[in-house]
Amino acid sequence: MQGHGALRGGHPGLEFSMRLGDTAIHTMGWTVPFASSRMSAPDSSTAQEAEARMAALAEADDRTLVAAFQTGDRAAFDVIVVRHRRPVYQLCYRFVNNHEDASDLAQDVFVRAFKGLVRFKGDASLATWLYRVAVNTCLNRVAIKKPVTAPLEVAVQVDGHAVSPLDELLRHERADKVRAAIEQLPPKQKATLMLRVYQECSHEEIATALGSTVGAVKANFFHALQNLRRTLERS
Repeated sequence: MQGHGALRGGHPGLEFSMRLGDTAIHTMGWTVPFASSRMSAPDSSTAQEAEARMAALAEADDRTLVAAFQTGDRAAFDVIVVRHRRPVYQLCYRFVNNHEDASDLAQDVFVRAFKGLVRFKGDASLATWLYRVAVNTCLNRVAIKKPVTAPLEVAVQVDGHAVSPLDELLRHERADKVRAAIEQLPPKQKATLMLRVYQECSHEEIATALGSTVGAVKANFFHALQNLRRTLERS
C-alpha cells in the first residue's frame, strides 16, 4: 500500500472544509474539526507543550494514533488526516474524475471516520479501514447518480502474481479512453480495480476494504480487466 506523505499546498481539489459542531482548526489548507481549537489564547508554556505533543504524535505510528484518539486525544486525528488525506482523496477522485466532487467525498470520508474511529478494533490497518469508508462513501454517491450493476462474485482462477496485468492492456491506449472505459465498470469491479492498480492494495486488503472475500476480489479484478478489454476494443 502506498505511503502516507503529507500533501503540500496549492492543489485546489485538496482544500476543503470539514466541520463537526462548532469546533474547527486549519491544518495545511484544510479546516479540520479537531483538538487544537480547544485552547484559547494559550500562554507560551502551553503553546510549547502543544507543539511538543503534536511533534510526538507526528512521529507515532497509526496504531498509536488510533489509541490516543480513542482515549480522548483529538489532536491525534489531525495527524491521521494529514497522513492519509492524499490516498483517500486520490481514491475518491478515481470514482468521480473531478476535483470538486472528490473533495466533497473526501470530506465525507473523514467526517465519517472521525465519528466511527472510536469503534475501530484494529483488525485491519488504519489505511485499509479508511479505504473501506472511502469506497462505501463513493459507492453510495454512485448509486444515487445511476443504477448499480450487480458485481460478479463467482470463483475464478486468477494469477495473483502477474506483474501489472493492466499495463499490457493499456500500453497503447489513450488515458481518456481508459478513464471512460473504467467509468463503465460495475461499481464493485471499479473499486477493486482502483484499489489494486492505483492504491497498490493486496487482495487481502481489498477484501477487507470491500467487506468481501479474496476469491471474490480476484474474480472482480479478472472480470474488470475482461470488461475493459471489450470496451476498449469496441472504441
